[in-house]
Amino acid sequence: MAQKHPNGPRHVAIIMDGNGRWATQRGRPRLFGHRAGAKRVREVVESCPDVGVEYLTIFAFSTENWRRTQTEVAGLMSLFRMYISREARALDEFGARVRFIGDRVKLDAKLIKLMDDLEVLTQNNTSVHLTIALNYGGRDEVARATQRLARDVANGSLNPEDVDEETLPKYLDTCVLPDPDLVIRTSGEARISNFLLWQSAYAEYEFIDTLWPDFTKEEFARLCASYGGRDRRFGGVKT
Repeated sequence: MAQKHPNGPRHVAIIMDGNGRWATQRGRPRLFGHRAGAKRVREVVESCPDVGVEYLTIFAFSTENWRRTQTEVAGLMSLFRMYISREARALDEFGARVRFIGDRVKLDAKLIKLMDDLEVLTQNNTSVHLTIALNYGGRDEVARATQRLARDVANGSLNPEDVDEETLPKYLDTCVLPDPDLVIRTSGEARISNFLLWQSAYAEYEFIDTLWPDFTKEEFARLCASYGGRDRRFGGVKT
């Protein structure tokens, strides 16, 4: 069992990158890498309580990923349906509370039902709060939140003068979640790719070379422990 750090992250968000490259390095199709990456998720989820992580948010499919080939997109959607069907029982038995964020409009009805059913099945669980970002983009999320906020202003239930930086988060997909403390991106890319833009304003970042299918619970524990040693001032100065 990994050792908890007293100042470790409560909420970790992960950009799971490198599945395609991992497969290409092995002479296999990209979907082979995505399947390998999906298997890695359970190991990380189940290691969260050991390192004191209460909330885990993973970036599964972005609003920009629709630009990939039709074959890859169709394969990913099939993989999501298969993953939810196969992992639902294990996630529930482990005690994971599962939520999905993102715009569901473009997703097929069968996938949406599986997502809804898994959220209902696990709604009373508390061992770890797993949030899966599916058809998610940070800018899209803020735009949708702003639309909802504007409707409340228009119907008179919200005063424009009362809108501040505490108001908008109440309209975001993540309104019931704390902001992430640590954001990890695998595969060596050093960019945030439109992920949790508002929520990560004060998050710590770790950009690591490991491709997602090779990411282990030991590396996850090491990154959480490293976070615990950081001096976080949130713009202030310690006296």
